Amino acid sequence: MAGTLKIKLVKSMIGRPEKHRRVLRGMGLKKLNRIVELQDKPSIRGMINKVSHLVKVEENIDEA
Repeated sequence: MAGTLKIKLVKSMIGRPEKHRRVLRGMGLKKLNRIVELQDKPSIRGMINKVSHLVKVEENIDEA
């Protein structure tokens, strides 16, 4: 796994369990339709799996 991931919050946190909210805040997502770019790591992939129904993910593969 190399490169970065663009993660966009597409569904609201309202009415979601506190665990989901903490995961989203931990990734830096606070408002709807915001995009954050994070390193592609197993820990980030695990966070995405927990809230996959709330986010949209796009992979950027860096060839450096």
